[in-house]
Amino acid sequence: MRVATLLLAALAAQSLAEPMIYLKEEFADGGKQQSMRFRQKAKGPGREGYTGEVHRRDAWEKRWIESKHRSDYGKFILHAGKFYGDSEKDKGIQTSQDAKFYARSIRFEEFNNEGQTLVIQFTVKHEQNIDCGGGYIKLFPANLNQEDMSGNSPYYIMFGPDICGPETKKVHVIFSYKGENHLIKKDIRCKDDEYTHLYTLIVHFNNTYEVKIDNEKVEFGSLEDDWDLLPPKTIKDPNAEKPEDWDDREKINDPDDVKPKDWDKPESIPDPDAKKPTDWDDEMDGEWEPPMIQNPEYKGEWKAHQINNPNFKGNWVHPEIDNPEYKPDSNICQYDNIGILGLDLWQVKSGTIFDNFLITNDAKYAEEYGNQTWGITKIAEKKMKQLQEKEMKAQKEEKAEIEEEGKEEKEGDMEMDTHKYEL
Repeated sequence: MRVATLLLAALAAQSLAEPMIYLKEEFADGGKQQSMRFRQKAKGPGREGYTGEVHRRDAWEKRWIESKHRSDYGKFILHAGKFYGDSEKDKGIQTSQDAKFYARSIRFEEFNNEGQTLVIQFTVKHEQNIDCGGGYIKLFPANLNQEDMSGNSPYYIMFGPDICGPETKKVHVIFSYKGENHLIKKDIRCKDDEYTHLYTLIVHFNNTYEVKIDNEKVEFGSLEDDWDLLPPKTIKDPNAEKPEDWDDREKINDPDDVKPKDWDKPESIPDPDAKKPTDWDDEMDGEWEPPMIQNPEYKGEWKAHQINNPNFKGNWVHPEIDNPEYKPDSNICQYDNIGILGLDLWQVKSGTIFDNFLITNDAKYAEEYGNQTWGITKIAEKKMKQLQEKEMKAQKEEKAEIEEEGKEEKEGDMEMDTHKYEL
């Protein structure tokens, strides 16, 4: 209830501020024209007044700087994939080489998210039926050397899907705080099919957050509760100890229950029906002993009957006290110089397409933008994939039919040849 109230308060306060768009990347240029930047009004259905830096009609390779930290990074290509909803709108940057690291980043006008919501959104399409590889982004400070970006480069936020085998299919949400990276304590499952999916992280200025997949909320809560960013508010009292007479045994042995005198019987006994073989030679074979069999009278280990413990006081709970090291921080995930978004990945099987990047301070605008991009093409994309599968199935059936006819024709020819030979 507390978290929900905080979220509503954050949304209400945010609606009073002028929304900003810090980055919007749709790869609309096809990589052919020169770089051009300008500021424009960002419009959504029934919405006006959005200002921010927007990238359109410029060469993506000039915007997305490839790191030179390694000499063998995999190459991104501009592609809509094997199936899509729109051949132009669905173009994004696609990993193109198997078993490679990838490292590219885009710079935008530096800003800080103090006192405002931070929204990070993008689409990911694992059309290669990925077995192991990342699909996440990293948000970096503006002073990052893009040509030296690597897995060791300090970042502010890491967000997005990560898949490796059947066990790892999660959405990473990692925040940097005081020089350390902190993973979310909740398990958020990512999409693992071959279609395009929209991932959204919303960090409200009142230390609450939301994670959405395909514009549907899949997780939310408090930054303090769901990450170990701050020391715990309370700790176990170091001076408290469980009283010596505290009995936390719920059940005890019945003191009146006594083991029967005839209980202890051996588990195995000599077979009474066994007889010494007639050809047994004691001098040669040693003294004969009958084989052992399961004792039918064996009852196992005796255990006294359990009764309720009349002195049971329940489980002792260690009392807690306020943690003297805990200090609240209203600016847990507020960063001063946000200025670069990067893809720093490893993929075993390439083919992932990234598109529709958006960084803004308005969650409503992000939702509308998602509907205007991913939302418009998602149905057509699925239909094209299903049509391809249908055609492929028909081709396989036709091929199998032709092969079967050829096999029958060959067998018929062989029978005719045999008949001629017999004649």
